[in-house]
Amino acid sequence: MCIPASTIDLSTQANIDQVKTTHLHLNWNVDFEAQVLNGNVVLDLVTLVDNVNKIVLDTSYLDIKSVSLGEEKLKYQLADRYVSLGSALTIEVPTVEKAGTKFQLTIDYATTEKCTAVQFLTPEQTLGGKHPYLFSQSEPIHGRAMIPCQDSPSVKVTYSASVKSTLPVVMSALQTGIDDESYGVKTYHFSQKITIPSYLIAIAVGNLVGREIGPRSTVWCEPEMIEQAAWEFADTESFVATGEDLLTPYEWGRYDLLVLPPSFPYGGMENPCLTFVTPTLLAGDRSAVNVIAHEISHSWMGNLVTTNAWKHYWLNEGWTVFIERKILGRLQGEATRQFEALSGLKSLQESVDLFGADSLKTVLNPDLRGGADPDDFFSKVPYEKGFNFLYHIEKVVGGPSIFEPYMKAYVQRFASTSISTEDWKDFLFEYMEKTHGQSMVDKLNTIDFDTWINKPGMPPVDPNFDTTLADACYDLAKRWDEARDQDLSSFSKDDIVNFSAGQKIVFLERLTDCEPLPHNLITKMDEVYEFTINHNADLRLRWQQICLMASYEPIYPEVVKFITEQGRMKFVRPLYRLLHQAKNGAQLAVDTYLQHKSFYHPIAAQLIEKDIGLKTHTKDIFFFVCD
Repeated sequence: MCIPASTIDLSTQANIDQVKTTHLHLNWNVDFEAQVLNGNVVLDLVTLVDNVNKIVLDTSYLDIKSVSLGEEKLKYQLADRYVSLGSALTIEVPTVEKAGTKFQLTIDYATTEKCTAVQFLTPEQTLGGKHPYLFSQSEPIHGRAMIPCQDSPSVKVTYSASVKSTLPVVMSALQTGIDDESYGVKTYHFSQKITIPSYLIAIAVGNLVGREIGPRSTVWCEPEMIEQAAWEFADTESFVATGEDLLTPYEWGRYDLLVLPPSFPYGGMENPCLTFVTPTLLAGDRSAVNVIAHEISHSWMGNLVTTNAWKHYWLNEGWTVFIERKILGRLQGEATRQFEALSGLKSLQESVDLFGADSLKTVLNPDLRGGADPDDFFSKVPYEKGFNFLYHIEKVVGGPSIFEPYMKAYVQRFASTSISTEDWKDFLFEYMEKTHGQSMVDKLNTIDFDTWINKPGMPPVDPNFDTTLADACYDLAKRWDEARDQDLSSFSKDDIVNFSAGQKIVFLERLTDCEPLPHNLITKMDEVYEFTINHNADLRLRWQQICLMASYEPIYPEVVKFITEQGRMKFVRPLYRLLHQAKNGAQLAVDTYLQHKSFYHPIAAQLIEKDIGLKTHTKDIFFFVCD
């Protein structure tokens, strides 16, 4: 049994202080019948210190078959699992005397049924219903369940792959060719020439078709949804171009989208060259595509400039939310940016309330010592507390005219590297002093960096976001909250005729802060606003939350329908919890989950079981998705 060896990243057992991976090549066979990936990985390594005689890699539930150095078979040992970090693979190598020495290892292996990184779907679990499907999800530390590797964001590699499959293959890399084999098998070749951390190596295989939606973008999905997806994401190029204008040229060549089957548990995953997105974004009115602005922003913040350890995860997500809202502000106006920020503050408050204001899980830089699972710390805290931190700094230094040039310089300085919060802070002060002088440093010194970064709870400063677009939502919510014993004839569809989808959602969010509504109000609200039949998934979530909080049983069939037609954790987890808590809902929640358990991603299934009392954990797990 090993313990984390690195002083940089406590979530890896690899000896990344002694040796570094520079490139890896995957030779995979996709076996849908056995539901495994098998083959080998070829690792290009370089020593960082003298006298290296072992290589330690991260693994999790992998079947290791052999390890070779050229033609020589090497001795290796697979340790028992260490907490949530997996099983260290220790490989004995002939002593490498000099730092800077390059060599190559080949590891033959296969994934197993316990793999948490890859979900295999039966044909019945797909939209088309005729072909199997697989997709991977490796963030934060599930890459080791798919590849024996140095599974740390501090290690960035280039990679290539050759994948044999009877169905089309896409990856987080550029396709370089396809070879026809025999019996319907093809070999798909890929190359990613920009360095990325292991959690961004991704694959999907299924009955996939592509449709061009821009000069550097294709949307991929099952043919049954291609028309809808191509229409929904037609504005993708405007997001990419705006990101370039704000930051630096887009380096990845392609920005493609893969719309996954409904069981995908996230809103989106920023895999380079190929963002994975949930089909719940296909609202039919482009009202949910702001998620794409977020994932595109990751092309710079997270993918290009990367946290070097999961305790600094806010550098990925806080920055990405900040750039996402900059893009929306450019395209839709500053009032929209303020409105989105206000909504994000609400979701941050919900996370803090769930954890507790004194919980260490609300710290921007959490403590991950002792084999802590980074999954346990994923919440809206790094996203929204991180955003608020950057927003506050922007205000203190003098606004966008000062801060936006710094953003570009930040990306230019740290592109293709992995950094810590300390690195970020040092450069912030360095840039501001060099560009604007000591007076700007004096402004920065008025910020309580220690409280922002290391103390729990909500941000220490009220952001005072502009409520122009939110006030109408708040006023309408107040009218309904105060109408409990009054005549309801004054309410009509005209109340929300000019509301955007986001404003309708904020209106409903506001009502979740009130005492549960009487059933007659819920019935009237649905009669005039027709929320039950709305196709926007975020709106459905908030509407069904309001109904479940009031144990409004007519909504139960709609809740069951929603949580079984898609597996996005942002939606299914809170709805399962509320259904389980609602009057006459507990058994329905349990029965619904047990009937559809195989539909959900393994991570989602584990967490839903905890939510509805089917599994008792020795620790609390709260998991919020990246949107």
